[in-house]
Amino acid sequence: MDVETYLDHYAETQGVLPERLDAFGEQFREQGYLTRDQLYDIAYESSTRSAYHVEKNPEDRCETVTANVLTLDDDFSQIQLLTGLSGFKAPTASCILAALDPERHAVVDTRVWASLDRLGYLDGRKESFDADDYVTMIGPIRDIAADTGYSAAEVGYALFAYDVEKREGTLH
Repeated sequence: MDVETYLDHYAETQGVLPERLDAFGEQFREQGYLTRDQLYDIAYESSTRSAYHVEKNPEDRCETVTANVLTLDDDFSQIQLLTGLSGFKAPTASCILAALDPERHAVVDTRVWASLDRLGYLDGRKESFDADDYVTMIGPIRDIAADTGYSAAEVGYALFAYDVEKREGTLH
């Protein structure tokens, strides 16, 4: 898979907007946490249908959990902590990590998993993801990033676009 080619195609997909995530990441780093409203906006970027669940979280919990994410270095722990918030499963949580550190993290979902499977990095299809699945995906994504000079986030976007182009039939 040619990362540059599929990055160019990413703009034609309905994926999360990289410039929006970059702005959230900047806010996150400046503030040291994210507010419930900011989390809602990120969740809405990722999944408009389930974003409303974010509003069930107490404001102080949102700020505490996201501040705590900054203190962790472990991918599993970061995703696991974020998925403790209502409205955040691993794919939506990955948006927060990709916003925070696009060099190390990527937005992952069914399309990214399918591309990694199609390219021989993973074995089998998957429809839902947890923290362990994020760790499984981010390893090969980082390997591709290291081999190509792109960030992990860029590789994730390219893998998403690759699946959009290569998939036959419906997504689910």
